[in-house]
Amino acid sequence: MLKINNLSFSVDSEGQKKEIIKNINLEIPKGKLFVITGPNGGGKSTLAKLITGIENPTGGQIIFNGTDITEKSITERARLGIGFAFQQPVRFKGIQVADLIRLATGKKLSFSDICDYLSLVGLCAKEYVNREVNANLSGGELKRIEIATVLARKSLLTVFDEPEAGIDLWSFNNLIDVFQRQREEIKDRSILIISHQERILNIADEIIILKNGVVENQGTKAFIFPKLADTSSLKGCRGVLKGADRK
Repeated sequence: MLKINNLSFSVDSEGQKKEIIKNINLEIPKGKLFVITGPNGGGKSTLAKLITGIENPTGGQIIFNGTDITEKSITERARLGIGFAFQQPVRFKGIQVADLIRLATGKKLSFSDICDYLSLVGLCAKEYVNREVNANLSGGELKRIEIATVLARKSLLTVFDEPEAGIDLWSFNNLIDVFQRQREEIKDRSILIISHQERILNIADEIIILKNGVVENQGTKAFIFPKLADTSSLKGCRGVLKGADRK
């Protein structure tokens, strides 16, 4: 599915080269749910942006289903089957929820189809299908609508960047249910989640600890959880094994 070879990313900071991602090697097979966790500032969101094409690597290679996508654009990667859910969902003034979901799929979905996707994320379709995706929606509502669009797209690889950020506890619980159902149903597709939350880590097939731009550890939760309990090794990691933020 996804293979990352010696991936690097650096930026110029005050005239000096600052390495964010340092020669990372990873492989995510089909039909798996992977979670990347680790300290804040460790490079997790940057790695997600490199995979989806939002940022361009300064070294290394990204292979997706046998195709080198290192130099491909966001649009090209989306067409190949890579989807991305932002940490902070984008607001689209003038676009209704139904139109957003149709745009995501590129299909003429029926009202019933759209209702089904909204129901998956705990939203009453009649109340949301014709609403505008703007500032009148709460963070939790926007997050769930974005996840509905991602689910509707049915990407081969879906990347979620801290999907729990900025949502209330009820929305978080509903989000866990969505991920659990997706994990049970994925066969030829895979899910990659950037998260600090124990309940999300708990449903992963494998967990990756990313620290200071490198993979510090990778394995099942039985192998990784004891290492997450070592706060000295993950200093600055907000919320690991703490449950959902009650916002």
